[in-house]
Amino acid sequence: MGLFSRKPKLPAAARPPLADAERVLAWAAAGGPGAGVLVATNLGLWLPGRDARLGWHDVLKAVWSGRELTVTPAERLAERAGYVLVADGPAETYLLLEPGELPHQVRARVTRSVAYTQHHPVPGGAGRIAARRVPGADGLTWTVRYDPGTPADDSAVVAETDRLVAAARAATAPTDL
Repeated sequence: MGLFSRKPKLPAAARPPLADAERVLAWAAAGGPGAGVLVATNLGLWLPGRDARLGWHDVLKAVWSGRELTVTPAERLAERAGYVLVADGPAETYLLLEPGELPHQVRARVTRSVAYTQHHPVPGGAGRIAARRVPGADGLTWTVRYDPGTPADDSAVVAETDRLVAAARAATAPTDL
């Protein structure tokens, strides 16, 4: 490809079942064990072997090595008052020999989805409270991801987490309504 040439259009056979308002931003073919096509849209990331899009707000981590993209999705563990308890899902790694704009779009979209993130100590451990923007939805989605070894079901941990999330929500609430 020349300096100003564009990547070819996504082949129709590789196009995921997009929603009405969803548009393709970038795509790349993956080789090796995760072979298939990765497609970044305004609403999330379509990964090989998945029947549904992974929303940007559901990507806990995305790491680009220069050849491989590793995506760690959020695994929902429990719904609590005003937030969802999540953990790292199994990381998925894709070899991208011609990544194009895909790694840039993944980084930009995941970063843009984060409205608030703060790590806090809780009894017996710690956890990260995050507020994420969900494309097409008003407001923020709140999650908590405890550090390994933190007793997530301990009543003191739950009470402190509830307090911390409430304080974070109050601190980020719009004041001009």
